[in-house]
Amino acid sequence: MSDYNKLTSALAQELKAIVGENRFQCGEQVKEDYSHDEMPIYGRFMPEAVCLVESTEEVSAIMKLCRENKIPVTVRGAGTGLVGGCVPINGGIVLGTERMNRILSYDMKNLVVHTQPGVLLCDLAADALAHGLMYPPDPGEKTATVGGNVSTNAGGMRAVKYGVTRDYVLAMTVVLPNGEIMKLGKTVCKTSSGYSLLHLMIGSEGTLGIITELTLKLIPKPEKDVSLILPFKDIATAIASVPEIKLANLDPQSIEFMERDIVDSSAAFTGNAVFPTVVNGKEAGAYILVTLVGGGEDELTVKMERLSEVAEKTGAYDMLVVWTDGLKKDVWAARSAFLTVIEAETKLLDEMDVVVPVDRIAEFLVYTHDEAEKQGVRVRSFGHAGDGNLHIYCCSNELEEDEFKRRVRKLMDLCYAKCTEFEGQVSGEHSIGHAKKAYLRQSVGDTAYGLMGAIKKVFDPDGILNPGKVVD
Repeated sequence: MSDYNKLTSALAQELKAIVGENRFQCGEQVKEDYSHDEMPIYGRFMPEAVCLVESTEEVSAIMKLCRENKIPVTVRGAGTGLVGGCVPINGGIVLGTERMNRILSYDMKNLVVHTQPGVLLCDLAADALAHGLMYPPDPGEKTATVGGNVSTNAGGMRAVKYGVTRDYVLAMTVVLPNGEIMKLGKTVCKTSSGYSLLHLMIGSEGTLGIITELTLKLIPKPEKDVSLILPFKDIATAIASVPEIKLANLDPQSIEFMERDIVDSSAAFTGNAVFPTVVNGKEAGAYILVTLVGGGEDELTVKMERLSEVAEKTGAYDMLVVWTDGLKKDVWAARSAFLTVIEAETKLLDEMDVVVPVDRIAEFLVYTHDEAEKQGVRVRSFGHAGDGNLHIYCCSNELEEDEFKRRVRKLMDLCYAKCTEFEGQVSGEHSIGHAKKAYLRQSVGDTAYGLMGAIKKVFDPDGILNPGKVVD
């Protein structure tokens, strides 16, 4: 937008006074990392200044100044997003929450944790386990912040059993675009008390308010768990097993799928060849990775026997038990490395994060691969078979960037249209940012998209908070 104001030297001094010289960057001091997220194909946009905040009061003071002077503000956590959601496409200020990284307290009687938004997911998960508890949301990027997870309603591998981030947010403190501080939600597990502004804020990608404190629900740590690898002939056969697994009364913690090529790349990249390529004399073309939890070995043994029957019925070559802690760590480290491997091997990269009904996963993947071949784009895929969330990466090391973008745009136009036809959603967990806005509008229709824009205007009438994201 052309009607935002530029940062003046006087205003820069006022911002510096709020956060201190060591937490303020301006002009040439601003680090290039703040211009992009982990998907730089969507552009690099330098902010005029960066404020690294440490408190709700600092955020409030900054927003009051920026609203008075009509300066755009983009909130950023760890910058691990994949849709350009935390990049300052209109310049202005980046408000970084990376210093708000304290776990404030545990309430063991109510099974909740109070935390700042800049705490890393991996740190919260480990700290909760040390208290005998588990924070169930498990997005693949463990170095993302919990505030970023809440802002994008991140899902992850355990969503098939426990749900997504939204299901574990009980309360939050938010700073509105005008600087007003508001508390949403309570430390209770149910409410029928008017419109849920708390849930409106979750998944809003920092366009409605700035989260400065969170109250998150925890659960007791499961007593025992086991992972199991099911190798199949191809991806269609592998995916066809998923409904049978879900119907077998196993209550799996996760059901992941992966194609052979990404497994091979991960093994070469990490030196960790934990997924077998030849099983009982047969070449594996795809895999299902299941995690089961229970109160003890006896319970898990019964579940494993039931899963073994499903595996045999659906054409799995075998069922490989991952029981020891060391092997479980290796298997899930290999799975978690998939995106890192793709990034390391690829010069140009774009992605789709669609979610489709589970029974349409294989059909959608086949369609995507066929259309990608027609467009001359390499596609690599993996994802959450249990909930239909597919991570599909378009890759090239040969094409020039403009030609790559042209081909990928045509492919994505076709694939997102097919996703809508299948009653799917544009994003399962990576959100919209500025990269997927057009596809969101096509998917939900003009009426729903217009209502989203109206909500944005109510919260942020001046349009200064993370402008250009999600809605126009």
